[in-house]
Amino acid sequence: MTTGWAGRTAVEIAAAVRRGEVTPRQVVADHLERIAAVDGQVGAFRKVLGERALREAEQLAARPDLAELPLAGVPVAVKDNLPVEGEATRHGSAATHDTPAAADHETVRRLRAAGAVVIGLTQVPELCVFGTTDSVYGTTRSPWDLSRSAGGSSGGSAAAVAAAMVPIALGNDGMGSIRIPSANCGVLGLKPGRAVVPSGLGADGWFGMSENGPIATTVADARLMFEVLAGAAPAADAAGPLRIALSIRCPTPGIPVAPGCAFAVGDTGRVLVAAGHHVSHAELPYPAWLGAASVARWLAGTAADAAGLDRARLAPRTRTHAALGRLVAGAGLVRPGQQDAWERRLETFFADHDVLVTPALARTAPAAEAWHARGWAANVYSNIRYAPFSHPWNLAGWPALVLPGGDHPTTTARMPLAVQLVGPPGSESRLLGLAADLEQRRPWLRTAPAVTG
Repeated sequence: MTTGWAGRTAVEIAAAVRRGEVTPRQVVADHLERIAAVDGQVGAFRKVLGERALREAEQLAARPDLAELPLAGVPVAVKDNLPVEGEATRHGSAATHDTPAAADHETVRRLRAAGAVVIGLTQVPELCVFGTTDSVYGTTRSPWDLSRSAGGSSGGSAAAVAAAMVPIALGNDGMGSIRIPSANCGVLGLKPGRAVVPSGLGADGWFGMSENGPIATTVADARLMFEVLAGAAPAADAAGPLRIALSIRCPTPGIPVAPGCAFAVGDTGRVLVAAGHHVSHAELPYPAWLGAASVARWLAGTAADAAGLDRARLAPRTRTHAALGRLVAGAGLVRPGQQDAWERRLETFFADHDVLVTPALARTAPAAEAWHARGWAANVYSNIRYAPFSHPWNLAGWPALVLPGGDHPTTTARMPLAVQLVGPPGSESRLLGLAADLEQRRPWLRTAPAVTG
């Protein structure tokens, strides 16, 4: 059970603070109480800012523009690969430095300027490489099923939102790192298109594949946070029915899609037909080299991020990943022409479709355990088998959104289903609008029931 202001939406909290119905300090205090009650079960935070967040909430209350701030008094969690002034950015690694950041990342600065209060830094896998969130700092679990991983790499952010420890959280996504944990945790996560939200991640954001974006429990909260991060409201989308393609074909050949994940796509199509959209089945023309192109950037990008770190202090799986990345980079296997070729294929497909709906995952999340202590091959095999639907949209730099997709057709599964919505560049507003259609017609439970506090 949530108490006080914990469990409310960001839109509700900000409106109440602007009206003077509640102080920012009270809102932050209620969320700190919630974190203290449930994070021992979930493991979402590496560091809770506590007294600092309370002080900043009091300072916020004194701002003369409080009644105009879009995120007035809203607690937000920040992924621990984004600098927060005065705090160390550890990237889930013992090999990183504990020197406090000199300044906020631009996305954090924008959230603070809009009235948000940073309440803590969320857990990530080491260097944000893998699809489960566990490291020397602990293991993050899905609040829907504590035996399952929250996913990665924004697992701490998604878990914190799903467990009502914060209404919104900041994540980032280089190979699915917002969308995978959002699917595992039953929340909504948006990876914006390239250069819509300031990036500035690692050495080069895995050759431009990584983007920062919002994680929330409602479309209204995700839209509000996205507008703050982007610095402007997204362009309005044309009214009227959309041409929607449904596809369950896996981008990686040979990986089976679990029946429940396929069911979610079909059920979403049924809801969208009832909403008046034009829905058809259409298989995307994934090229044979697509996976290799994404993986090359994943490997070489990690090598760049690990440069200068003490390799002996990296976990074995990360050390291997970075070593392979150095070989890939040295062999010239990161080829810019592949990205252009993939976008040309997509432009042909999307000439006939406005939005693509795919499964968010191919199967249920892996067990919540110390994957960072296991070998590289076991980690990569697990990641590829359960989360193959994300990477094509990082390579393209196109927006993609994951949201809850209904319940499993069986009654035994505890974790909700999820689907992915994809559109061409500039379609963030369209994706959010379609998600709002689905939210209205197929509402989802906002707070996961597995945690108690």
